Amino acid sequence: MKIWIIILIGVVIIGIIGTVCAYFFVYNKPHPDYEKAEAAYTLPAQELYSAFITNKTDAEKKFNGQVVSIDGTLKKMEIIDSLVIAVFVYNQGVFGDEGIRCTMLPKFNASAKTLQPSRIIKIKGLCTGFNDTDVILEKCSILNQ
Repeated sequence: MKIWIIILIGVVIIGIIGTVCAYFFVYNKPHPDYEKAEAAYTLPAQELYSAFITNKTDAEKKFNGQVVSIDGTLKKMEIIDSLVIAVFVYNQGVFGDEGIRCTMLPKFNASAKTLQPSRIIKIKGLCTGFNDTDVILEKCSILNQ
C-alpha cells in the first residue's frame, strides 16, 4: 500500500511541474514583433495580388504565414473603429474594390491616417490569406512615408 502512495505523490509532483513549465514556456510565450521581422518576400503589390488571382493554392502555400513587404500605389485608407486599413485596389468586383487590404499595427495608425491616396508606399505585414476578393495582410508597418 505504501508503494502506491509514493507513486501517486510522484505523479502529482510531476503533474505540477509539467503545468508550471507549460505556463511559463508555452502560454506565457512572447508574441513575434512583426515590425522588426525580416520580410520573407519583397515584391510589388500588384504581383502579390496577381499570384493569388492566378493560382490561389500555390500562392497560399508560398505566402500564408510569411512576412511580406509590398510596394504600390495606395488607393484609399479605411478607418473602422480602432482599425486603420490601407487598401491597394486592382479590380472592381460585385461587392466593390478588390485588391490588398493591410491592417496596420496600432503604432502606425496615426501616420497611416495621414497618407494620401495615389501615393506610392511600401508596407510590410503578415500575409494571412485570400478571401476570394482581397489578399489580407495584418500587423502591418509603413516602411516609407
